[in-house]
Amino acid sequence: MSTAEVPSPEGSSAAAVAAGKVKAVAAPRMTWVTLALMTTSSVASLRSSPTMAVYGLACVFLYVVPAIVFLLPTALVSAELASGWEGGVYNWVAQGLSKPLGFLAVWCQFAMTIFYYPSLLAYVASTIAYVVDPRLASNGLYTAIVIMVLYWTGVWVSARGTNAVAGLASWGLIIGTLIPGALLVVLGFVFLGQGNDSAAPMTADHLLPAWTGLASLVLIVNNFLSYSGMEMNAVHVSSLKNPGKEFPRSMFLAVGMVLLIFILPALAISWVVPADQLSLTAGVMQAFDAFFQYFHIGWLTPLIAVGLVAASLGGMLTWLAGPSKGLLMISRQEGYLPPSLQKLNSHGVQQNILVAQGVVTTAIALMYALIPNVSSVYWIFSVITTQVYLIVYLLMFVAAMRLRKLQPDHPRGYRAPALGVLCVVGLLASAAAMVIGFVPSSQFGNGSIWAYIGIVGGGLLLLGVVIPFGFLKASKPEWRDPAAAAAIEEEAA
Repeated sequence: MSTAEVPSPEGSSAAAVAAGKVKAVAAPRMTWVTLALMTTSSVASLRSSPTMAVYGLACVFLYVVPAIVFLLPTALVSAELASGWEGGVYNWVAQGLSKPLGFLAVWCQFAMTIFYYPSLLAYVASTIAYVVDPRLASNGLYTAIVIMVLYWTGVWVSARGTNAVAGLASWGLIIGTLIPGALLVVLGFVFLGQGNDSAAPMTADHLLPAWTGLASLVLIVNNFLSYSGMEMNAVHVSSLKNPGKEFPRSMFLAVGMVLLIFILPALAISWVVPADQLSLTAGVMQAFDAFFQYFHIGWLTPLIAVGLVAASLGGMLTWLAGPSKGLLMISRQEGYLPPSLQKLNSHGVQQNILVAQGVVTTAIALMYALIPNVSSVYWIFSVITTQVYLIVYLLMFVAAMRLRKLQPDHPRGYRAPALGVLCVVGLLASAAAMVIGFVPSSQFGNGSIWAYIGIVGGGLLLLGVVIPFGFLKASKPEWRDPAAAAAIEEEAA
């Protein structure tokens, strides 16, 4: 998951690590509180709030459980890896397991974006619709057009090596998460304080999700991706004065803040929008629109929409350059990709990779036009994104256990307590999330279960197995270009 950045859940710190730019350089000291704030900004987002708002008060349970079994193990284990080995997840897995599996980990970091961009831009499309015409939020053709236009515009901007996106991304947490999230929660409390009934029951009987089979818990899978990116800020562990004590303290504070940012807006949405009317793509704007209409301040709707859109686009533009550059550098070092995909344009950007990715993204976007229920498409793509990214965590936890066993004396700035237990818990949680991801959500009551399993399984198999191992099998020694890889890394530093 998450999906990590300087300011938004998809920002530059994630891109830096995905690009393998982790270096053992002297870093200025930072306080554990500062690191907690950085980590919070890397993970927290409003985009997943409608997904959990469907469950009302039970969203608290559905957020806390993955935080305990996934978020904390990921943060603590990755801190040990980052404090002992340079090169990000590729080197961690390559050292602990093998170079081909290291490539698989980097590939999955890149490949998850193939489905991530359509789901993110579908959210953007629905947000824009609330400024133009709210009815467009459920229009598949409109959503598909917005996805394609915005993605290719992003490629055009990124291919020119512009730094303009950095400013947009750096304000993402403030304008796209903190301000809208705080406003949403405040309006929600005022709404209830005036004696209005909550659309979702807020009694103790509803603390746990109603059990209707596995389908009732499927939405918890999306929370694993919501929390992804926690490992990105582990690279700063060496900047703490006393990592052994301060890093866990920082992570517990970050977990608390992340949970507040996730849970409170989700609850606010559930207070005003009934679950059966909630759109997974437009739920945030549905709630704002309902609150604004109630308080007669509808003129704020466009302003909130602009903030949410700007933050999401900033994150997308930052991610466009990050994972693909990481894949490029590893491929030039080891010869994993053909020369045609390793070429750079005049601005030093891996344009061919972005274009190839864009062709697939366009094909996926067209599914929004062909499948009537936009929320269904959004959810399926979110699940596929999570499934592919979970491969990275499965490899990371296994590699961490192997490295503790194979290289017990290797210098580490931080040693995670009970590493074996943390890795087993994280491994089992990731595997369970992957299995649950094949169970259709209860919102797909009349849909074909086998069609759902086929789409999710096919996406996972194609992106997580067939394509990466196809590149590994086809790789040739002459595809290697270590000098070029070193030059790219030096330029990006």
